[in-house]
Amino acid sequence: MTPLTTLAEEARLTLANLTDAASDLTVPSLRLGVTGLARAGKTVFLTALVHNLVHGGRLPMFSAAAGQRMTGARLQPQPDDAVPRFDYETHVEALVGERIWPQSTRQVSELRLTIEYESASYIHRKLGPGRLHLDLIDYPGEWLLDLPLLDKDYDAFSAEAVARARKEYRSSIAGNYLEELSQADPNSNESEQTAQRLSSSFKSYLSACRTDTHALSMLPPGRFLMPGDLDGSPALTFAPLDIPADAGPARAGTLRAMMERRYEAYKTHVVRPFFRNHFARLDRQIVLVDVLQALNAGPHAIQDLEIALSEVLSAFRPGRRSWLSSILSRKIDRILFAATKADHLHRSDHDRLEKITKRLVARAADRARFKGADVDVLAMAAVRATREATVRHQGQDLPAILGTPLTGEAVNGEAYDGDTEIAMFPGDLPENPDSLFKELESGSEGVQPPFQNTFSELQFLRFRPPELDTTAEGLTLSLPHIRLDRALEFLLGDRLA
Repeated sequence: MTPLTTLAEEARLTLANLTDAASDLTVPSLRLGVTGLARAGKTVFLTALVHNLVHGGRLPMFSAAAGQRMTGARLQPQPDDAVPRFDYETHVEALVGERIWPQSTRQVSELRLTIEYESASYIHRKLGPGRLHLDLIDYPGEWLLDLPLLDKDYDAFSAEAVARARKEYRSSIAGNYLEELSQADPNSNESEQTAQRLSSSFKSYLSACRTDTHALSMLPPGRFLMPGDLDGSPALTFAPLDIPADAGPARAGTLRAMMERRYEAYKTHVVRPFFRNHFARLDRQIVLVDVLQALNAGPHAIQDLEIALSEVLSAFRPGRRSWLSSILSRKIDRILFAATKADHLHRSDHDRLEKITKRLVARAADRARFKGADVDVLAMAAVRATREATVRHQGQDLPAILGTPLTGEAVNGEAYDGDTEIAMFPGDLPENPDSLFKELESGSEGVQPPFQNTFSELQFLRFRPPELDTTAEGLTLSLPHIRLDRALEFLLGDRLA
């Protein structure tokens, strides 16, 4: 087993924290990590957050804005020269100008927003207006699933990955990879062609797991799905092998030794730099969770999401914030789990969505709280794409949502053109999430769970972004949302007090 950080890395982290602390003497900064698994809405969240702060959005639960103590917010030059800038302007144009959802997160990016405010404290107000640099760090959630690999050797990684691929609900998706695996002898001579075939089939299996049909979440190594400029490199050309438990160390020159060497190179050149340069320097974290997509896909997607969220939290460095700890070893002192796309449900179901999310992250959240971090869970929509209404159907009043489905979205065989607004009743979530998870657990024991029948009435469509409202004076308002202000209050409120 290899430690998550070495003494040398901890020394480098301390030096980076000292540099950050020195710059904070003039204007303090807060580094907020924004992540979530595929299609959870990271780019939309960041764009909506900045748009509402810069344009004075409707944020009644964000105390600094509601109390009119926040006097301004503006974008600043990129603080880290080696990190790509989050392309806020292009994403706003997509949402507001074209009414399309922006492209999803493919790499680490960063944006600095400076917030100017008046302190709520009389004494601090006398010292003059306050300023806070908010550094927003956007990164793919799949990369988080790589961090636990730092504590696993190649044999442990292989055993877990192969066992996962052989599970009943994955084996058909992993068919080609499992066929290649059955023909690969770990003790045979190393072969580039064999490594490429195995790696290619394994990557195809991971990619298929992520489709809407399956919506599975446990898909490490994360960079296999987003290779970037490392595509085709040896560090990304490996795969798990079927290694007997009593096999002993790998012999030099074998396929197993080759795969093990490349796995270690992946950790050294891909995972550790991400941990050291970005993840280990965060102060706070929001994890966006697409619970509705998992519900759409069925019970195994929910189970897989629960495992993935637990793995994600195991990589965090939670703890209580103090001046000394922020210099010596940065800790994440607040973690928010946000169930996204709450606008796909009527507000009467929002509490139920929160309860399901709390149940999904319960074990991981308890560990973070034990180490001193504050943890919260909420249902939100960073950009609200629907409105609520009541429709009468067969003599019964039903709570409905109104919105324009994306082109190609379909219900009961009827596809939509992307321009037609519809009213729909998406169905009700279970009032007690424990009943849902009991069904999942019964299914894991070999009994067919009633989950799919119970929730066959649920339908969650994807809607176009909304047209922005205008005031009587002709001013265009900021992007509408659901509980973005609550998220801001939890993540930033105390730093603007």
